[in-house]
Amino acid sequence: MKTATSNTKAALLLLGASLDVLHQESREWLDTIAFWKDETKFFANLLNKDENKTSEYSEMLKNLDKIHENLFDYLEDDIKQHERFLSRLLKGQKGLSDGDYREKHRSLGERMDLFTNNFREFKKMVFGYVKKF
Repeated sequence: MKTATSNTKAALLLLGASLDVLHQESREWLDTIAFWKDETKFFANLLNKDENKTSEYSEMLKNLDKIHENLFDYLEDDIKQHERFLSRLLKGQKGLSDGDYREKHRSLGERMDLFTNNFREFKKMVFGYVKKF
């Protein structure tokens, strides 16, 4: 089912979805990243709840949590830059092309899909670890 959604979005990019639709998707990505950041704070609190848990696995999860937080910041910055590109494109700034915007959007969509899958796996690891205690 997820593949169908990704294929539909890719098809829209190829068929020339309106820039408004692409802008809305970028805004949704930013909302998703904000939610992920809140989740990473929750996981950090959960993993630090019992200071006596100092296993290597616990430390690995804490490090992954920090890595995700940093990666989300980079992805968020890239999406915001993408939104600024759209603004300049809509204002008719010379040297910018609709095709470049769409290609970057497609690339960001692929990154979001990758992050979504990776973060889902990380969450499974955290929940599995916490269930043991």
